[in-house]
Amino acid sequence: MNILGINAFHADSSAALLQNGILTAAVEEERFVRKKHWAGFPENAIVFCLKKGKLAPEEIDHVAISFNPQANFFRKFLYAITHRPSVSWIRNRLMRQAEGFNIKKRLSILLSFSQRNFKPPIHYIEHHNAHIAGGFFLSPFKNSAILSVDGMGDFVSTVSAYGDIKDFKRLSTIFFPHSLGYLYNAITLYLGFPNYGDEYKVMALASMGKPVYMNEFRDIIICREGAFRLNLKFFSHHLKGIRMKWDHSIPEVKPYHSEELERLLGPVRKPDDPLNQQHYNIAASLQKATEETVFYLLEALYKKCSCNSLVVTGGVALNSVLNGKITNQTPFKELFISPGPGDNGLAYGAAYYVWHKILKKTERYPINHAYWGNEYSEDDFLEEIGKFKITKYKYYNDHDLPLTVATDISNGAIIGWFQGREEFGPRALGNRSLLADPRRADIRGLINTKIKGRESFRPFAPAILEEYTDEYFDFPVHSPFMEKVLPVTESAINKIPGVIHSDHTARPQTVSKSVNLPFWKLIDTFRVITGVPLLLNTSLNENEPIVHSPFDAIQFFLRTEMDGLVLGNYYLKK
Repeated sequence: MNILGINAFHADSSAALLQNGILTAAVEEERFVRKKHWAGFPENAIVFCLKKGKLAPEEIDHVAISFNPQANFFRKFLYAITHRPSVSWIRNRLMRQAEGFNIKKRLSILLSFSQRNFKPPIHYIEHHNAHIAGGFFLSPFKNSAILSVDGMGDFVSTVSAYGDIKDFKRLSTIFFPHSLGYLYNAITLYLGFPNYGDEYKVMALASMGKPVYMNEFRDIIICREGAFRLNLKFFSHHLKGIRMKWDHSIPEVKPYHSEELERLLGPVRKPDDPLNQQHYNIAASLQKATEETVFYLLEALYKKCSCNSLVVTGGVALNSVLNGKITNQTPFKELFISPGPGDNGLAYGAAYYVWHKILKKTERYPINHAYWGNEYSEDDFLEEIGKFKITKYKYYNDHDLPLTVATDISNGAIIGWFQGREEFGPRALGNRSLLADPRRADIRGLINTKIKGRESFRPFAPAILEEYTDEYFDFPVHSPFMEKVLPVTESAINKIPGVIHSDHTARPQTVSKSVNLPFWKLIDTFRVITGVPLLLNTSLNENEPIVHSPFDAIQFFLRTEMDGLVLGNYYLKK
């Protein structure tokens, strides 16, 4: 049974392939087209998935699309006649829906197949149903509470649910215009971060401030009767819609707060204005208000489910600071967040919804890794090295490579690490990574300014051997997808300043020997040399999607001040 899942005409478009219930391939289109959050039809991702699954077009049994234009139709209609949104807002929504209904035509053209002979049924899966399926059915839990919370999809921002061994049931729903994701996005824009997806920058800013605006934010977002609502006087999206452009399929959102918000919090920061303590404090207050709201929703959900396991999904599940507090500040004791909780994961979520909910399959295959993308051979690496006329490189065997690279890192080198299949999701997990010595206090500024070309306040994360987490974190850690920010032990603070935030926390990736042996060996060799069982690990990119191919990696290596690049067993140096 082959199910092709697609997230199309939406930010972070992607494709995934399920074969007999097992996730065979998944990749974001942005990796191919080199445009972050690309939002068109994921042609390259679809072709890759079929190639990886060794699948001919006629062998596709089902196609799952991660939105349903007909979902919540009455609410959409009622909103339109009562609020009379702008003509452009209505036009944009109708155009997107029209594109959605052309999926069969687009697939037929892409796969050189006549529409008449293209037989697999196309299933339109409501946005949050896809989020829930992509979280719960990949989790290790036989039963769990589920919270899906994001900006908006199919007119819904938040859904709570309960899942058992083979199914899930929705328990509550929060509809447009009330959205926790919209709140975070609106304040992100207000703080002068204009790019789609910049919320993670505000999350980093929050650690530098104090939540002194909590009274104001409790006026902006109101929790009541197990749900929340926005005080709409501070926003305009419910009246005018959100002005979103799709210039060459790159989403761009215009600010949608009202003048009331500026009267409450002060003037808007322009992107080029310097950041000050007021901005840090607003970010900290936003973060705390988000946490309070999610914890309130989780308390209400626990009362309905009374189970200790929780799955969180949707774009807000990318808030790793919030995630790190859930098992300490709510009744839930076990937490699972997939490597793609945002809209990129809708592709495999829609496919799993078809597998379990439509086809009624009970077989489940929990995941322990996110390596579902492309991989390359040693011949591919050698060919690209030749094209760039690189002469300073050497081939090492599996024993000497980690020893040589770990030694160089311990001596101050910053190294690109390109191995195996690429990771799915926004975080490098040891296969498309930039690595450095976490003991260096100056390393964050050096990488931010000389290599990544990004704001100096943004922190980096540690990749740590799972056997040593209790020495570096205050409570047991299992975080294979770098999904939680956690307090660092007092004894470790001075050991690894390069990966610790200003509030003495870090966002670890726990590395397992059984899941990623080459990466584990490298970190373990660094441990033997230095006594520190972790490396600074950030994504191999520079204000672009994570590198996809050896060509991308070598280009990045040559245009930045990094010291070396590992491609498989080849080690390139400047």
